[in-house]
Amino acid sequence: MTAGEARPPAGDPPTEPPMEPPPLRPNGRPLGRYAIMAVVNRTPDSFFDRGATYAFDAALAAVDRAVAEGADIVDIGGVKAGPGEEVDAAEEKRRVVELVAAVRDRHPDIVISVDTWRAEVGEAVAAAGADLLNDTWGGPDPRLAEVAAAHRIGLVCAHAGGLAPRTRPHRVGYDDVVADVIRHVTAEAERAVALGVPRDAILIDPAHDFGKNTRHSLEITRRLGELTATGWPVLVAVSNKDFIGETLGQPVDKRGVGTMAVLGVSAWLGARVFRVHDVAGARRALDAVASLAP
Repeated sequence: MTAGEARPPAGDPPTEPPMEPPPLRPNGRPLGRYAIMAVVNRTPDSFFDRGATYAFDAALAAVDRAVAEGADIVDIGGVKAGPGEEVDAAEEKRRVVELVAAVRDRHPDIVISVDTWRAEVGEAVAAAGADLLNDTWGGPDPRLAEVAAAHRIGLVCAHAGGLAPRTRPHRVGYDDVVADVIRHVTAEAERAVALGVPRDAILIDPAHDFGKNTRHSLEITRRLGELTATGWPVLVAVSNKDFIGETLGQPVDKRGVGTMAVLGVSAWLGARVFRVHDVAGARRALDAVASLAP
């Protein structure tokens, strides 16, 4: 099935991974079947590392380490996803643009992604050498796709249920969360193509926990095959998230095993890119899945 074709009716998830994954070339070079996206946050208050890579030198060292451990993509963020101190566009650019330029110079072949929903920031990082704009909030600034098209770089089309950036859902409900995700992300992906974003540089992301409760995130994981059946490459960003912690009753620093389990299931159901904090562990887990695939 090619991107944009009608998806088959919902049913049981596939028992085998797709034989031929869709092409994915966010920087013009093809990524493999399972690509790892390393999280590098230039934020003082990120939920997992608590600011460990906020300093410029620490962030650059984290990129070096991620590349050495097998990352295919580094995802640089300048704003904490959850509620917290206000970070305007100028401050976000201060945190990420210089780092993008340094990484581009230091690692010319790595795919550089920037986690932002703002077109102004997207324009600045694209000029600095970014290959991919990771809009985890589902398109609150429609101009971001225009920036990706103008620079001929990639775009992540995510689903946050209409939630405003950096807010948490309150009693959110869906008739069918997976259908809602598919409807939104495929529409965003087709819009991006129409604007001029390269089709093989677009990913879709169900965005576990964004505009969703734990039940929704588990349902998306069980039915991830329906997303991969759309023909668009699927990104999963589940590393150490709250739905894993709530399911297992574990704090944020004890969710590694649960994360690897969800990564393995997601890979088997056809996901292509995996946004993680533990690059080395994820690489081993995905290599194990790959060894089982036909």
